[in-house]
Amino acid sequence: MGRTRWARFAGVLGIGAVGVGALLFGMSQGALAASFAVSGQDFKVSADYLDGKGFVQFGGIDAGAGQVHVVAVSGFKTASLNKFCQSVFVANMPIVGDITLRITADGVGGMSADNLVVNLTDLSGDLELGAPDIGIDASKVNKGPENLRGLPGSFGLQADSAKITGLKQTAWSTTAQTIRFKGMNLSIRQGKQECF
Repeated sequence: MGRTRWARFAGVLGIGAVGVGALLFGMSQGALAASFAVSGQDFKVSADYLDGKGFVQFGGIDAGAGQVHVVAVSGFKTASLNKFCQSVFVANMPIVGDITLRITADGVGGMSADNLVVNLTDLSGDLELGAPDIGIDASKVNKGPENLRGLPGSFGLQADSAKITGLKQTAWSTTAQTIRFKGMNLSIRQGKQECF
């Protein structure tokens, strides 16, 4: 009792890693719908440049993993990101200590997505909106992913396009119809080595 069977633990960990690898390979081929939500913790995303079409944004609630967070909901019909990086920092893992999981796609358009929705708490960069409609009722936005709406009477904005240079964001969840990676690299690094 109370003892860890290390061979079995390593086997289960290995099977999980193979499963993650298969899923990520499928996403890199544009074959799978995707959802990133890390149990009860946020993650960071950076990119040199984001080019989005059909953009909407409004306030919302992310209730993943039983925790409730106030977020800005950002949706894009299509989005393409250059020099994409996503990192998840996990502190105090048994035996190994702090680790950082990173997914990168370094090229132009390294990550692209259809019907992308991000629940975020922090966003920085240089923003350019094409044909913006700022202050629209969040329940009436119609330029973003289909059926993505906010609460009636709450503040919303939308635009034909959104371009962000030097993107840095902290998010609680990401969903998309499809996410594609070109030249993807997944790494697990010891210590705190986030995207920013």
